[in-house]
Amino acid sequence: MKKTVLITLAFLTTFGLGFAFNNFISSKYNKEQKMKRVTGIGGIFFKCKDPKKIKEWYKTHLGLNTDEYGTTFVWWQGADSSKKGYTQWSPFNEKTTYFEPSTKDFMINYRIENMEKLVAELKKEGVTILDTIETYDYGKFLHIMDIEGNKIELWEPNDIEYDKLEGGRTK
Repeated sequence: MKKTVLITLAFLTTFGLGFAFNNFISSKYNKEQKMKRVTGIGGIFFKCKDPKKIKEWYKTHLGLNTDEYGTTFVWWQGADSSKKGYTQWSPFNEKTTYFEPSTKDFMINYRIENMEKLVAELKKEGVTILDTIETYDYGKFLHIMDIEGNKIELWEPNDIEYDKLEGGRTK
């Protein structure tokens, strides 16, 4: 009987120590992992002479279902294939000031996670932050500059709310 109790206690102690060690290693590993930054392309924006004509050209020749904003590509998220994701394609008038202070004719929007945490990291790293976080039902936005003067739009999407907007635009 004593032998069974001692074996049981030894087994439970070994199990408990193994569990504690695993938790220690896992928490240390999770702290060392870098946070996710960009999770995908949220949109491609470019300047053109006549956005209406260019949208019509892409609609006629490439089959894009364009509206006043351009078009939205819907896809399924790799991390959770039950969730939709969106990428916006939008031509802007060549005289737009939306891309300033960049002098480039394009701007890329990147999908990200946790805007506040990422912005804090970018500030620590000396990245040029152009504005403050703007929040809408369909997500949070902020603009930064890269080292070559390209304006970048960061978007922390709320895909559930964006789906409501997108569904109304394409029906």
